[in-house]
Amino acid sequence: MNSSVLLRLMVMLVQLWPCSPRAQNTVQSFTAVRRVKRAWLWEPFFVTEEQISPNPVYVGQLKSDLDKQDGNLQYILTGEGAGSIFHINEYNGTIYATQKLDREKKPFYILNAKAINRSTQHPVEPQSEFIIKVRDVNDNEPQFLDGPYVATVPEMSPEGTSVTQVTATDADDPSYGNSARLLYSLVQGQPYFSVEPKTGVIRMASQMDRETKDQYLVIIQAKDMVGQPGALSATATVTINLSDINDNPPKFQHRLYYMSVSEEAPVGTTVGKVFAEDSDTGDNAAMDYFIEEDSSDAFNIITNNETQEGIILLKKRVDYESKRRHHIEVKAVNRYIDERFLKEGPFEDTTIVKINVEDADEPPVFTVENYVMEIVEGAESGSLVGVITARDPDEDDSPIRYSIVHSTLLKRLFSINEHNGAIITTEPLDREIASWHNITVTATETRNPEKISEANVYVQVLDVNDNAPQFSKDYETFVCENAVSGQLIQSISAVDQDDSGKGHHFNFSLAQEDTNSSHFIVKDNQDNTAGIFTGKSGFRRQEQFFFYLPILIQDNGIPPLTSTNTLTVTVCDCDTEVNIFYCRYGAFMYSLGLSTEALVAVLACILIFLVFFLAIVTIRQQQKKKPPFSEKMEEFRENVVSYDDEGGGEEDTEAFDISALRTRAVVRTHKPRKKVASEIQSLYRQSLQVGPDSAIFRQFISEKLEEANTDRSVPPYDSLQTYAFEGTGSLAGSLSSLGSTTSDMDQSYDYLADWGPHFKQLAGMYSSHRTAGD
Repeated sequence: MNSSVLLRLMVMLVQLWPCSPRAQNTVQSFTAVRRVKRAWLWEPFFVTEEQISPNPVYVGQLKSDLDKQDGNLQYILTGEGAGSIFHINEYNGTIYATQKLDREKKPFYILNAKAINRSTQHPVEPQSEFIIKVRDVNDNEPQFLDGPYVATVPEMSPEGTSVTQVTATDADDPSYGNSARLLYSLVQGQPYFSVEPKTGVIRMASQMDRETKDQYLVIIQAKDMVGQPGALSATATVTINLSDINDNPPKFQHRLYYMSVSEEAPVGTTVGKVFAEDSDTGDNAAMDYFIEEDSSDAFNIITNNETQEGIILLKKRVDYESKRRHHIEVKAVNRYIDERFLKEGPFEDTTIVKINVEDADEPPVFTVENYVMEIVEGAESGSLVGVITARDPDEDDSPIRYSIVHSTLLKRLFSINEHNGAIITTEPLDREIASWHNITVTATETRNPEKISEANVYVQVLDVNDNAPQFSKDYETFVCENAVSGQLIQSISAVDQDDSGKGHHFNFSLAQEDTNSSHFIVKDNQDNTAGIFTGKSGFRRQEQFFFYLPILIQDNGIPPLTSTNTLTVTVCDCDTEVNIFYCRYGAFMYSLGLSTEALVAVLACILIFLVFFLAIVTIRQQQKKKPPFSEKMEEFRENVVSYDDEGGGEEDTEAFDISALRTRAVVRTHKPRKKVASEIQSLYRQSLQVGPDSAIFRQFISEKLEEANTDRSVPPYDSLQTYAFEGTGSLAGSLSSLGSTTSDMDQSYDYLADWGPHFKQLAGMYSSHRTAGD
């Protein structure tokens, strides 16, 4: 083989087999060398993996075109596996493999070749890189790395529906031979499933019903070498579950159900249960129960979502005497329906339920639950209010006994005939006291006293016009002495305890026999109010202090009632505006029959009594200040030691000068005391102007307290000082003449004119400015 042919073979080898960029560069270098008539000569190098031999395996030969086969050239091999896996004959360039190789671990090796002159040790060829490729053999079986598999597919899925896909891998070389080309087949699962040979996709081969079988175990086999003889294989298991769809209607276990219920059973009682089976699961088995036909409308049905049972309940009370057997039709319907299976038929079922009513001894039954009766107020005792009726619903029709069960008060007002249920009054009724009465009446079977029923009776007392109208309140009316004619002095209104259906309407007028008819006028406002006006100008208190006006008030009842109400008009000493307080004061004094002079005398007496009382209290206090202990008690008193602080204990005798207690005569230092009479008089006059919080009163208390604290003649115990205070009086002060140093003839009363209108008349009597005629 000449060098040009070898060069072309090397270029083709590099293009056909993958190699590193260094190998490509080597080829380019080799080509360049060949241009100068120097080049390596070798064949493509291959070695088969897993090749076992007691002798080294020939791989290939390196040769330089300068090798004259005289042994002068030395071939040297370096690179991956050189010297361990691969060995070279240094004389002829033959390469051998000495170890078993595994392509799956390393598919090729990159080595370097050199050729040197043995004599000169100089290279005769440049270093060249080449590749030894490990050729694959089918030594790896397929593997299912993701197994075992679990898949779910809806039941009744059509043929060809994809279930899942299984995938196996092979470690052999997919680019060389058929070692890694796999073929899938179904070992177990026919005739329900199939598998695509190349892709491993499992599909439905027929429609399957979950209610028949809900789980299948499928075995898939994968073979390499396209299933040819000698191929390696592996299997995987696939568990396929069928999910449920609503393809089954509910079915009742029985076509006919028998039940019973007592006529005493209350509303809501469970009568019985029905059950419809559904082969589906979950929501596909959910159902609702309905009552299709029930002529009595006495029953209802609900669905227990946990047990899927239909519970029949009593909707209203049943009566054995009226209807002893009930016939109802119950339907069970799937709650969720798959439209794909509507053509399969209705997803519902019906059954018949017969219910027998059991007889029971029932209590009496009133004709109505609540009775409403009326009676006119004032009706005499024994008047009929109304009649109640009850019956025994049972066949034996036991006699009924009636009674009233309520408060003691109602028993006195009403009674009932225990045989016929007639309610009568025991005394006249007054609507104004109570317009309604509530009575509880019982009906009891005479043959079975335990059977009792109750009914409410509401008695309305009808109104009659038996109450005359009267003033809505107590009026306090005043008129000034200089009032003019036609002046409004009072507005009045009236009330009536009766109940007028059309509304109350009152007429006001002045009694004809009134002797004061010329002094006042009553004007009816036609709105249930009236005005009292003066009929003349000017009034004198000295002539007449009070006027009593008889006011006639008539209601609009049938028959109408009239009452006379007296309005008291007080003449007040005022100009145009009425001072209510002053007028009340004057009226009070007039009612007591006291004049101003008499009032002054009364006040003076009170003041004298008060002064006398205070004097006695003062004398008693002075007596209490005297030493209460005799000389025989001095030794006892010497043992009394008073401490004002916590001191040093029993041996502390310096904390207090005990000689002060031994001294009988103690020099007392008193403040100058005021004269008792003038002091009391001054304090009394000031107390009429000020209250307990005034500075003067506090000063008086402080002085008394200081005198008590500084009095050394009394024993060392606390004393209680009591002071009376009568409160705030007239702004004019006291009128008492106690303490006065002058006679009435020398005293001036001009200051009475400054005390206001309250003392206007007194000022006119005692003032120096009064006229000679007065």
